[in-house]
Amino acid sequence: MVYNWSDLRLLFHPVFPCLLCGADTDSPAGLCLPCQADLPRIAHPCPRCGEALATTTGLPCGRCLKHPPPFDELVAALAWETPVPGFVGALKFRERLPAARLLGHLLAAAVADRPRPDLLIPVPLHGRRLRRRGFNQAMEIARFTARCLDLPLLPTALRRNRPTPPQQHLDARQRRRNLRGAFELARPLPARHVAIVDDVVTTGSTVGEIARLLKRAGAERVVVWTAARATKRLE
Repeated sequence: MVYNWSDLRLLFHPVFPCLLCGADTDSPAGLCLPCQADLPRIAHPCPRCGEALATTTGLPCGRCLKHPPPFDELVAALAWETPVPGFVGALKFRERLPAARLLGHLLAAAVADRPRPDLLIPVPLHGRRLRRRGFNQAMEIARFTARCLDLPLLPTALRRNRPTPPQQHLDARQRRRNLRGAFELARPLPARHVAIVDDVVTTGSTVGEIARLLKRAGAERVVVWTAARATKRLE
């Protein structure tokens, strides 16, 4: 069989329909470049918690200055605005795993210039929820991010030792109370610089609880890498 040049290009650079507009793209993220450029991002994030600020000052927000979070830095690939909730919802509730590839690649691009951690740890699901859903969305995102950056991924480092009610209907104080003592280390921590990977951060309660645990276990630096960050903090 004789292939022409376009046939050979397709063998090595497969083309897919863009997840948003349907146009052909060979981007590994699954979105064409114009659609990637149009995605919502936080223009002026706090360098500590990643929350949206009015302007860039290079300093942490007032809340972080008064009450620093347990983690040292939070980097979000996207803001929690349309169409991002649709991507995350498609992954979590409709098993659209290409959305994990998209979010993982975008997260890798967002953190590419940050200091490299020793390993990535996805936020775990409780076993009951994992069996019901069939997969952990944070793990699927972390898998692609780790692959893009050639970083080790340790999915079994943490356990969620008790089921907790869904966080989305709780305020910030209730979220903290809900998660107190909900995680434990499944093995000794083999790293000093760790990145926690999650799909979306709202108040930071979940990743904050994990960061406290990792610091108590000997981690010197704990950062949070999340596919999306809520632009308004729940009080």
